[in-house]
Amino acid sequence: MLRFNALTESQRRQPIAVAENGKRSELFAVNVFNEAAMRQAMTREAFESVMNAIRYGEKIDRRVADQVAAAMRDWAISKGATHYTHWFQPLTGGTAEKHDAFFEPVSRDRAIERFGGGQLVQQESDASSFPNGGIRNTFEARGYTAWDPTSPPFVYGTTLCIPTIFISYTGEALDNKTPLLKALTAIDTAATEVARYFDKNVNKVTATLGWEQEYFLVDKTLAYSRPDLMIAGRTLLGHQAAKGQQLDDHYFGSIPERVLSYMRDLEHECLLLGIPLKTRHNEVAPHQFEFAPIFEETNLAVDQNALLMDVMRKVADRHSFVVLFHEKPFAGVNGSGKHNNWSLATDTGINLLAPSRTPIKNLQFLTFFICTIKAVCQYEPLLRASVASATNDYRLGANEAPPAIVSVFIGEQLTKVLDALEVASEELSQEEKTDLKLNVVGKIPDLFLDTTDRNRTSPFAFTGNKFEFRAVGSKANCGRPMMVLNTIVAKQLTNFKKEVDALIAKGMKKEDAIFKVLRSYIKTSKKIRFEGDGYSKQWEDEAAKRGLSNHKTTPEALKENITEKAIALFEEMGVLNRVELMARYEIALEEYVKTVQIESRVLGDIARNHIVPTAVRYQNTLIENVKGLKEIFGESYQEVAAEQLELIRHISEHIKVIHSKTDAMIEARKRANHLPNFEEKAHSYCHEVKPFFDEIRYHCDKLEMMVDDELWTLTKYRELMS
Repeated sequence: MLRFNALTESQRRQPIAVAENGKRSELFAVNVFNEAAMRQAMTREAFESVMNAIRYGEKIDRRVADQVAAAMRDWAISKGATHYTHWFQPLTGGTAEKHDAFFEPVSRDRAIERFGGGQLVQQESDASSFPNGGIRNTFEARGYTAWDPTSPPFVYGTTLCIPTIFISYTGEALDNKTPLLKALTAIDTAATEVARYFDKNVNKVTATLGWEQEYFLVDKTLAYSRPDLMIAGRTLLGHQAAKGQQLDDHYFGSIPERVLSYMRDLEHECLLLGIPLKTRHNEVAPHQFEFAPIFEETNLAVDQNALLMDVMRKVADRHSFVVLFHEKPFAGVNGSGKHNNWSLATDTGINLLAPSRTPIKNLQFLTFFICTIKAVCQYEPLLRASVASATNDYRLGANEAPPAIVSVFIGEQLTKVLDALEVASEELSQEEKTDLKLNVVGKIPDLFLDTTDRNRTSPFAFTGNKFEFRAVGSKANCGRPMMVLNTIVAKQLTNFKKEVDALIAKGMKKEDAIFKVLRSYIKTSKKIRFEGDGYSKQWEDEAAKRGLSNHKTTPEALKENITEKAIALFEEMGVLNRVELMARYEIALEEYVKTVQIESRVLGDIARNHIVPTAVRYQNTLIENVKGLKEIFGESYQEVAAEQLELIRHISEHIKVIHSKTDAMIEARKRANHLPNFEEKAHSYCHEVKPFFDEIRYHCDKLEMMVDDELWTLTKYRELMS
């Protein structure tokens, strides 16, 4: 068995490629058809057409598309590509691809490499075999993938991967990318209009994203010995190891040699693919680690994270690891999140959520800062729903993860700034206005020299020049929470501009109008701000008084996606329509049902076919031992064998409960399966089936501590996490 901290000889000999000058940075994005590659490969007409599509959303002429495709084909073949694929993100949470060869016979004895504009711009895929929420019937299979020029193609292995959207024959979005792109257009439009209050030169605002990918690594041999880990992605049973994370010795500790070899290999792959990984470190739990990149434009960052997760699995396999993205693969230790760090940047080089040295720039900062808080306050149930899944339910509110109640943490100093603005009189004298600018607004940058410590229990925290959405699960596609966040902020900025313009039209000075609207937002969004312990019962009670939602389960949270308020929001902002929202609701419920259903089946199988037979086998050994003692000691054997007899009795009790609870769970599952729709099924699985999991696990884990270690068939926590 491979030790977790040891390298095989072949791994020791495996080189990591570097550029000729020894700088790995020279390898960055060499397999990406980015702007630099396009400049070299394309005609000027084709290059400018693609850049206009990226910057301004202009349509690419089909004639020019043929030129682009030819250049892309030649570039890809020079990188060793033999096939191409439209690479998209269906509503499965992963990525999808169908490879077609460039090779095409043109006669009996002659073939060419063919790839034209038609194949680049649009392809047909089977829409019925992917989640569609009833939008398509199974006999209506047609769906389309369409090229997204804002995310550059890349060569991975021998395949040219072209990022695309995925839509149904009738035009509804069937992926995560399409609504995200629409949300990014909405935030660009709304934020640019507001940014021009402060700088007329702003023509574009880009939403940026920096994700932090947490994950577990488990030795492949050990992982394959656990059916629950391989099928459900988490351990459905297993007694906690004596040593877990309680000594805090793994966090930021020295990276094990074998893991470091995996990380270096992965980073090399990511360099070639243009994924700007910057940070790597041990996380809190044993065998838990994290990667984090440099911030990117949100659409590109989402694509890169989806690609990274695929590459991580493949590289892990080469290193005899299994990588776990499940939010809670092991009980009793920290789960894994994917913190989404979000901000807004202008084409003039300004981060709109970063304070400045001048009062007017700080008024700009406060505008976007307060509007974001207001947006979260207005639509906090949608943010909760955006991170809802059967797997993330195990993580939220456990150990380091934020609770299901969405709140905003901004720190003590910024709280004082907002409090000062809130109480400021609307009829300020010129001297008071100057004082407010200099002593409140003007000093904001100095606050960040000694700012308040981060609140790790906050789902949505301001961390200096960005907001960190900490409730996102490690397994999630970033596109969903980013679509929601950018949509709600776009809506709020749109409302803000209408209110300010209305005051200006009445004769109020622009700066005074901005202050007036911001003060009203500070007051009406105060309930979402919370600086304390998000795990406490006091906060749960206080949140209820404030009217904040507290959806602890996915079926409850998902319902928020189809309220009239939510539908009106997404339709007004042009992101999703009613049909698409209803379809996504059904898809999410179906995914929840099937996830819990699979866990239930696996748990029942392991309990009956692994745990109980092993316990009976050990019990028979004890019985034989008692019989032998009786032969030796006669009637006094009960005193000599008291411990064995007690153990036999306890084993029987646990076996009995496991059988009865497993039978009850199966019956509950059967009842749930016969319910007429996924909404009812989801609630039944949540409240009628899932509660059996902990009860069955408890008795299985008790048997693990009783049965002879040599007989126990499942790899234990102490082995998985040592």
